[in-house]
Amino acid sequence: MAASPGHADPGPFTGMAGTWGGGGTVALEDGSTERIRCRASYGVSGPRMTLVLTCASDAYKFGLQADVVAEGSAISGTWSETSRGVSGVLQGRGGGGNFQLLATTAGFNANIALATRGNRQSVSIRADSQFRAANISLSR
Repeated sequence: MAASPGHADPGPFTGMAGTWGGGGTVALEDGSTERIRCRASYGVSGPRMTLVLTCASDAYKFGLQADVVAEGSAISGTWSETSRGVSGVLQGRGGGGNFQLLATTAGFNANIALATRGNRQSVSIRADSQFRAANISLSR
């Protein structure tokens, strides 16, 4: 019996690897909104992905880092917000370029929606404290 060559499953994060840039808006707790500039870097290896997302305006900055793994359509891992020194658990579902995630830690929850289509990506974050929301459009 001869073994036929197999094709490795490319994983749910295929097409996201590399560096992305763009901008959007952030809605702050006081109700104000600011335009932000963002840069994202994704490291992808099969079912694993690392993310570094940095966004800034003239008066506001946040940095999100995440390390996740996919098991089927289930995504789990950890996240940290570097400029505020908070971290927690990240979990959700996704594949095919679309992901719905929940980032949690004591006293903080954020819903994150990520959609990738070719060389365009949108990131939407809805939080229950600190900043209320961010809408980001990236390209590479």
